[in-house]
Amino acid sequence: MPKVEERGKGRKGKAEEKLSNLGKEVIEDISQIQPPRLKIPSRSTSNIIYDEANRYFVLGPRYGVRSAASMGQVKKFAQTMCMADFCRELTTSGKFATLREMYYTAEGWETGPFRDQGESDVILEDMEAMFGLKRESLGLMPEEDGAAVYGQLVVKEEDAVIDATKAGRGGYTIPPTIDDVEFVKCKAKRIIAIETMGMYHRFVQEGAWKTFDALIVGLKGQAARATRRFLKRAHDELGLPVYLFCDGDPFGFHIAMVIISGSAKLAYINHELAVPDAQFIGVTASDIVDHKLPTDKLRELDIARLKQIQKDPRYNSEFWQSEIKKMLELGKKAEQQAFSKYGLSYVVEEYLPSKLGLKQ
Repeated sequence: MPKVEERGKGRKGKAEEKLSNLGKEVIEDISQIQPPRLKIPSRSTSNIIYDEANRYFVLGPRYGVRSAASMGQVKKFAQTMCMADFCRELTTSGKFATLREMYYTAEGWETGPFRDQGESDVILEDMEAMFGLKRESLGLMPEEDGAAVYGQLVVKEEDAVIDATKAGRGGYTIPPTIDDVEFVKCKAKRIIAIETMGMYHRFVQEGAWKTFDALIVGLKGQAARATRRFLKRAHDELGLPVYLFCDGDPFGFHIAMVIISGSAKLAYINHELAVPDAQFIGVTASDIVDHKLPTDKLRELDIARLKQIQKDPRYNSEFWQSEIKKMLELGKKAEQQAFSKYGLSYVVEEYLPSKLGLKQ
């Protein structure tokens, strides 16, 4: 298992190298009496490719050019360089700043401020794509933390050693800087990641982390990047299989698939986030029938979404195609909490053991 110091140096070293090379390239253009230009990988839909071998989305070969010679691009070029310089200061000092702080920092730049945070976020995404690095590696992070983990895991975060079973009833909160956290000790044999925090707390109360020798991870809906990175690291570094327990609807399917195969939006860093071997053990159309679950009728939006993902290459397996087709035929969907029909502990004592192949 790589030590946190080694990972920290690797992250910091890569970022500093990329930022330094960017500056050298700009200086070289100027020394050659050429307007400096930046090559930025295209993040348009037409340049996002599903990599069958790796099983996640990646960027294709197309890119755009941002030139200081263009009146229409010169301000954005200057803002990109200012942001790169700001990131260089962060990485060399070992500090972090939030995306919001980044946005307000630009108020003091000679280039002038951004129109809104959306504009500054887009330029940061350009830099991530240029360097193939996450924003956290560049010293920038979102306002919110990731989700929570409960189970037999001990981590070291800066000078603090934290036991995820003793970090309060809510468990250990995954920080945006999860790459700088060291996994000290783990006795769990698997990870069960849960879409809703209500069901996460049910699992904690029912002692599911003991029953399944598992780290129980609450996703808080669509998983934050820090949460996805935690799952990726825990799978790769600790060798833990990842199981995803989500609602039985197209959006629950999507939440799981973003963890499994990444998102199109983050195609340029899915190699650091996707867990292609993660398995969906959430509610399916078959479960609705087999367990006679309480349901809601599919909305037109649900039907349209199901038909859309039916054509998505990430869902091309026999399992997904069969369950999507069956859900459309049923015209019904069900939440995780529907199992409460049989009692609060049913999902831990009956449903999950069967799904995990642990039921005698």
